[in-house]
Amino acid sequence: MTTILWLKAFHVIFMVAWFAGIFYLPRLFVNHAESNNPDVIEQLKGMERRLLLFVTPFAFLTLAFGLALIFQYGREWFVAAKWLHYKLTLVIILFAYHGYCFKLLNDFKHDRNTRSGRYYRVFNEVPVLMLFAVIILAYVKPM
Repeated sequence: MTTILWLKAFHVIFMVAWFAGIFYLPRLFVNHAESNNPDVIEQLKGMERRLLLFVTPFAFLTLAFGLALIFQYGREWFVAAKWLHYKLTLVIILFAYHGYCFKLLNDFKHDRNTRSGRYYRVFNEVPVLMLFAVIILAYVKPM
């Protein structure tokens, strides 16, 4: 049981670090999309790049510790834990979101962004809503 508790602790720690980054990155995109100041734009490009590169390992560590938990609990538990199948679907979507952030970063890097600050404000809400669902699935286990 001690192993499972350590795995859970590190899974949550890395998840919090990952989400901190994917909550903040779209806010930088909002500022970037709305700025006309070349100096500010260059500063934002650097901040966006560094932040995304900084939080990406946390995404993979979150996944690694989550998979370690699944293996620790075993196959029978995995098959029976229907809530987990929904959670893993959301995790796949979150990884797609994270990957899409790299595409957006590249668009900003090459001054090809065509989206408004409003778009990025809405885009920023996606991981928030996903986090609500993931937490409810993981802690309430409604299925």
